[in-house]
Amino acid sequence: MPFTLLKDRALISVSGPDAEHFLQNILTTDLDVLGESEAKPGALLTPQGKILFDFLISRAGENALRLECRADISDDFVRQLMLYKLRAKVEIAKREQALVSVAWGKESIALQSDSTAVADRRFGGESVTRSYAGAAQADDGAAWQAFRIAHGIAESGADYALGDAFPHDVLLDETGGVGFRKGCYVGQEVVSRMQHRGTARRRVLIVRSELPLPAAGTELTVEGRPVGALGSSAGTTGLAIARIDRVKAALDAGQPILAGDVPVTLTIPAWAKFSFPQETVSAEEA
Repeated sequence: MPFTLLKDRALISVSGPDAEHFLQNILTTDLDVLGESEAKPGALLTPQGKILFDFLISRAGENALRLECRADISDDFVRQLMLYKLRAKVEIAKREQALVSVAWGKESIALQSDSTAVADRRFGGESVTRSYAGAAQADDGAAWQAFRIAHGIAESGADYALGDAFPHDVLLDETGGVGFRKGCYVGQEVVSRMQHRGTARRRVLIVRSELPLPAAGTELTVEGRPVGALGSSAGTTGLAIARIDRVKAALDAGQPILAGDVPVTLTIPAWAKFSFPQETVSAEEA
């Protein structure tokens, strides 16, 4: 059933007269274009532009915003936000016993009447609704994971390690998670340089195979040379962060791509705007 309670998520509230200004100055998301009933992805970066924390952000009333993140990183996230608070008139608090429900497809309509419901904007034209009132009953979440993977939506922990990926690597530049017209934020110079120079080479790709995929973290290789690493999977479909120039070189040369010992195909998510580069690296460079 496309309706589930996500038991591994936490909610952080940032409220007060300076709440939006405070977050706008440190996060990648452009809050000036965040609607009242939508959730957009984003990140808090290191000064070097790597993702330190990832989240979904939405409005939660006047002068209040809601950050939904992994439960296991929520306390560290709160502490990091407090370091940036200084004299800003904001209150930062983790909501205890948070209940996060998600529905997609026709089932998403059932959640939209909930006062806390927001549209998850990461899925292109797909209807995905999140609720923070615990409307769904708990299950194993397998259907949600399969849906997320099939649509090329990567999340930290499952698909990449925090501190090891740039926003472009995990497509935050294409899902509304990076504001390229906003002012400065932590790590902004590096992210802007990658955008304007077109130097992003690691990207999320959808992995498909005729056999069950191996464990997350398994290397993707072409003739023994690494081109990326497998993330989460659901049966024969998974996600990977891979060097798209090396993948293109393998495709052009007709060389098989392996996840461990399993032959795979790699494709760009249907909604994504990026493409494989026209110029490819040679086998020696790969």
